[in-house]
Amino acid sequence: MMSDFSLGNIEWLYYVLVILVAIALAFIAIPSIMFVAKERHLYDDLHSHRKEHDHGIPRLGGVAIFCSFTIVSLLFAKYDAQLPTNILLTSCIILFAVGLKDDLAGAGPGTKFGMQFLVATMLVFLGNVRLTSLYGVFDVQEIPFAASIMISILVIMFVVNAFNLIDGVDGLAGTIGLIVCLTFALLFIHMGEMELATLAFSMVGAIIGFLFYNYSPAKIFMGDTGSLLIGLIASVLAIKFIELNKFSPQNSNPVFYSAPATAVAIIIIPLFDTFRVFTLRLLKGKSPFRADRNHVHHRILKLRLNHMQTTFVLAITNLLFIYIALEFRELGNFVLIFLFLALCMFINLMTTVLIRIKERKNFKLEYFIK
Repeated sequence: MMSDFSLGNIEWLYYVLVILVAIALAFIAIPSIMFVAKERHLYDDLHSHRKEHDHGIPRLGGVAIFCSFTIVSLLFAKYDAQLPTNILLTSCIILFAVGLKDDLAGAGPGTKFGMQFLVATMLVFLGNVRLTSLYGVFDVQEIPFAASIMISILVIMFVVNAFNLIDGVDGLAGTIGLIVCLTFALLFIHMGEMELATLAFSMVGAIIGFLFYNYSPAKIFMGDTGSLLIGLIASVLAIKFIELNKFSPQNSNPVFYSAPATAVAIIIIPLFDTFRVFTLRLLKGKSPFRADRNHVHHRILKLRLNHMQTTFVLAITNLLFIYIALEFRELGNFVLIFLFLALCMFINLMTTVLIRIKERKNFKLEYFIK
């Protein structure tokens, strides 16, 4: 097992090649996708109250991400030691089909959640992408098999939807997905897990190729096709990272302590945003899946930041949480996770106060409570 990042030149060249091929494939594919979208009038829905643009933009960028990721995976990646390749790619294809239908003609919530449940179940049962412990959180270690299955399926579905919901301004979902996959790739290199690092780098390259066209002013959106796929890969990487750093008789000295807290930090932006909006909707007696303009990116836009500035602020925040998780991992999962929750609530409160100051053009202490 590797203890530092001093890889041989050949291994680094391999990773660089994976990234470059994935970038090239996505970068080359998108102009053709944009041309087809223009010819067939396959544009984003301008009439939705949640849209931030005043002109039609294709939302099929996820097709390029999917094609690039899949081709590079088949060319370079071998996951069978830690993750069955056929199960992973089958899961990706199913979500791709669901996302494409939603982007082109719309898909009902029942269809989307049904297919997500199918994919999550396949990964858990056939791919062994499964959480087997609470790792000391609430003083709970090993959990029963049935509970493990249910928790793992819920985690995968929650992360997939979290990335779907964070896709609201130019470059945001892609940038967060890039940070997530790149971070996991570097951590897996540190652990000596070449297969999983390659999986993560395949997605890194696909996202970079897409972001050339997605940063403001966006020429194309990733749509559900892209956001669902990125969320799926992020959930797989997170669960595998946690399990490979689990304390056990066979692994009494894991490379990374507090792996669950670290995984939470890496995907903190979509996780907290989804948890927050679902909770607020339920408290108001609304469906947690009813769309609104109360996501974190919508709130930052209210401060009159543009799309690039909003993406930059959330990306820096994400990196800050990752730094805290790695720097203070000796604190343990319980302390770190509750520290992250407290920080998220503080940041949310300060955002609310700044919005009230901006809207009411003055400052009062009561803005902290109403």
